Amino acid sequence: MGKVFDGIDESLRRWIDAQHLFFVATAPLAADGRVNVSPRGHDTFSVLGPDRVAWVDYTGSGTETAAHLRENGRICVMFCAFDKRPRIVRLHGTGRVALPGEPDFEDVVRRHPPHPSTRAVVVVDVTRVSDSCGWGVPVMDFVGERDLIRLGAEHSGPEGLAEYRREANARSIDGLPGLTADEPARA
Repeated sequence: MGKVFDGIDESLRRWIDAQHLFFVATAPLAADGRVNVSPRGHDTFSVLGPDRVAWVDYTGSGTETAAHLRENGRICVMFCAFDKRPRIVRLHGTGRVALPGEPDFEDVVRRHPPHPSTRAVVVVDVTRVSDSCGWGVPVMDFVGERDLIRLGAEHSGPEGLAEYRREANARSIDGLPGLTADEPARA
């Protein structure tokens, strides 16, 4: 049976820190807009307090999370245990995008290894923390992180990443404003 928590306590923070993968779900306000679910990994996630989390956002193939958060802020972050004891934890809340030069960006980026693909930080004020059994989640072994995003970013260089963001990250698939070229990424 699932449980609703008052916030992220120390035990839950340790469990979250031990997970290698999390999923982010957002949606636009439009009824015909596309719901987006994105997998995230690497050492990017930070629990900032009992009701606040954040992660380093890398340049990617789209900008749905940023676009949806800029439009309405609604977000759910989900963690699944794939090893040992099954468990799913969901963090519902309101998110926003922090850019280079903003205090939240600087704080969260400093907590994680530098990465050439860093474009923003997503900060979530958590309003609901819950877990469920996870009995339907398969047991899998963690082998390691893929290094393709780093290699691609290093190959592209800062100018290539900026051009890519101008072309692929300026608008969401539903046409909402995403991250623009004048919002530079920084490692």
